[in-house]
Amino acid sequence: MSRSQRLQLAAVMTVAALLYLAHSLLRFRSFEAKGYDLGIFDQAVRQYSLFKAPIVPIKGEDFHLLGDHFHPIIAALAPLYWLWDDPRMLNIAMIGLLVSTAVPVYLVVRGWFSHLPALLAAVALLLFWPFQALVNWDFHEVAFGVPIIAWVIWAIERGRMWLAVGLGALLLLVREDMGVTLIALAMVLALKRAWTPALVTAVLGVLGYWFAVEVVIPHFSAAGEFGYWEFTALGPGAGAAVLFLLTQPWNAIGLLFDHPVKLGLWALHFLPLLLLPFASPYVILGAPILLSRLFNDRQNVWEVIYQYDAILAPIFLLAGFDVARRLHRRWPRLRALAVILPASVIAVGLVGTLAFPGVFPLQRTITAENWSMDERAQAHQRAVDAVPDGVCVEAADTAVPHLVDRTSVGLNGTTDDTKLSWIIIDEQVEELGGSAPLSPEAAFARAERLGFDPVIEDDAGLWVLHRELDPAETSEDSTQNDCAEYLRR
Repeated sequence: MSRSQRLQLAAVMTVAALLYLAHSLLRFRSFEAKGYDLGIFDQAVRQYSLFKAPIVPIKGEDFHLLGDHFHPIIAALAPLYWLWDDPRMLNIAMIGLLVSTAVPVYLVVRGWFSHLPALLAAVALLLFWPFQALVNWDFHEVAFGVPIIAWVIWAIERGRMWLAVGLGALLLLVREDMGVTLIALAMVLALKRAWTPALVTAVLGVLGYWFAVEVVIPHFSAAGEFGYWEFTALGPGAGAAVLFLLTQPWNAIGLLFDHPVKLGLWALHFLPLLLLPFASPYVILGAPILLSRLFNDRQNVWEVIYQYDAILAPIFLLAGFDVARRLHRRWPRLRALAVILPASVIAVGLVGTLAFPGVFPLQRTITAENWSMDERAQAHQRAVDAVPDGVCVEAADTAVPHLVDRTSVGLNGTTDDTKLSWIIIDEQVEELGGSAPLSPEAAFARAERLGFDPVIEDDAGLWVLHRELDPAETSEDSTQNDCAEYLRR
């Protein structure tokens, strides 16, 4: 790799990083970031940076985040909070993780073809909609898995199977369901005739999944169990689901295509890649993640606007190039496919970014649509400015990320009534966020019952309410001091 080639790759990555960073910071300034998920991860990483357990008030009183999902890898970001303890630091780290994925993708494609297809592959990856969706959603633990899975493929292609096993094992720290992805990796290794690494990877996958779902999460969960079985179309539990898949595979396949949103997800992933990934063994790596979403009860996980697809982007892109390589070996005249494939993805990315902001949200930044704060954003700023430091506050989902660094903040209805002294309610939304969301009407009724008075009334739909706590209940021994304790450094 020459100096000129390195500079070209660095230029592509720098432009992408700057564009993503601008979009992310503009979203934050405009109060488009939310407590779910940016505020949640901020509170967890903030606690890790203080060498404390990841207690997250946004999820509820004394809620331990490892009782929700298994993602200890996010603790690796704690040192960043020693530099700047701000939720935007998480987004900066996420952008770094995403953009860094261009390096293994470039190296793999360059090993198969040459510099130009590899550089185009990097451009295609960084412009593609799954990366745009994740940046537009804000930080999520899946960001760690994106470069890791790309380096796994790089290691396999270099014949370094044990390195692939070690990198795959890191995925177990990203999320509890990555154990199933390791089983898929074991299948790929087996197809490469790396029998012992395949066996070890499969065992790691099973043990990792069991440890996360049956040991860690139940230990920290208030309910004492893993609470995310959301595949009732397959059966009431994992055993029933496996039986259904084995005995009624035709019905299972039908579930993957039974809704227009699911069809759109298939199309957006594979049509820009000319359907080539289906002929590569690497597509197996993405199968557990994609299929688990399509079998899920919740329609929102089928959508293309969330974080779920980012880890699939390098898998399917490299799978497409893998097939292009095989076709070229058999029919040398098809060498142009190595350029046509990324050009197809880039064309879709450019057209989408210019014309379809619903799927390609960077369009709003490129066209300057989000460069200024609208009336609602300014109202949000006034609302959060009215809340003093060091208090217990409940806030609208969109206000939460702007309070996490100086208050103990939860969503409406998540905080102990005896601690709460400030509330921000957004009356323009149907639900105020959280696992058991209140309606604005219910939040107002609760605030009235607790004796809150308005400080800001209906400022573009936002209300700020306050009450003076009983001095007799704010002594040193009182739970009122929990707010200050939570924020203490």
